[in-house]
Amino acid sequence: MGAQLNASPNLFVIGAMKCGTSSLHNLLAAHPEIFMCDPKEPCGLVAPEELRRHWPLMAELGFADSRASYLGLFGGGAGCRYRGESSTLYTKLPEITGIPARMEGLCPDPRLIYIVRDPVVRTISHYWHHVRKAGERRDMLTAVRDDPGFRDVSHYAMQIEPYLERFGKERIRVLTLEEMTESPASAAASIAGWLGLDDVFRPAATEGRANVTPESFEIEAREGLERFRHSPLWERLGPTVPRPVRRLGRRLATRTVERQEVDTRPVVDYLRPIQRRQTESLASLLGRRFDSLWTTLYGE
Repeated sequence: MGAQLNASPNLFVIGAMKCGTSSLHNLLAAHPEIFMCDPKEPCGLVAPEELRRHWPLMAELGFADSRASYLGLFGGGAGCRYRGESSTLYTKLPEITGIPARMEGLCPDPRLIYIVRDPVVRTISHYWHHVRKAGERRDMLTAVRDDPGFRDVSHYAMQIEPYLERFGKERIRVLTLEEMTESPASAAASIAGWLGLDDVFRPAATEGRANVTPESFEIEAREGLERFRHSPLWERLGPTVPRPVRRLGRRLATRTVERQEVDTRPVVDYLRPIQRRQTESLASLLGRRFDSLWTTLYGE
């Protein structure tokens, strides 16, 4: 049992989605006293039925079903001061519930990092992620207005409050993507100091952000055609089909999305009053302001 506890995670990047958690995960992993697991986002503390509902591909890996499999991810960090993971589903209320209690049951004295960004920009990025990865085909304003899931993740006060109540402010570090982007090395040093580690440490290289939605990407244009292009049947038939026909099929099956061509002003106007109120709640909880950082939220 002792060996298992020594390999248990005690550092959690809890979100938020589309706020630079992949970049932060990599930044933390560069510190010699921090071990960050692979995969970065195992979701091991999510209730299995919730994970199967919201992320079936990750559920198939079994980390939420098997505590042994989940803890096995951290065996390589048994000698490190901190062993961590970065699962954005940990701040997706009300869809994903019960994470703080499960976390405390696993690690009574964890350290948590919550990275956030301008909530309007994050919500728009969330929408584009779903267009690219989840088959979202509604226009942006309709999707953001009709589906609270896009907005809830940007309600940072609602997401962080259960953690503050259970673990207290001293165990939770709130970082903004804007701060990390401006100076990754300073962010790394600041977090290391907060963790009681060598804050003189600087990563050897600070690359650009990871897992960023490209400005231009292809999506399925006609239901079924793109899936057929990636099916075992097409793998067998494709090489026998003349190249001009294959090119035509690709054009019919997909279309290119150019993000910069979409007017986001109606969405910004819709979100600002909602998310300004929510951000005031966050500022009250944390005792800090975000006016100077979040220019889209507080712009005119």
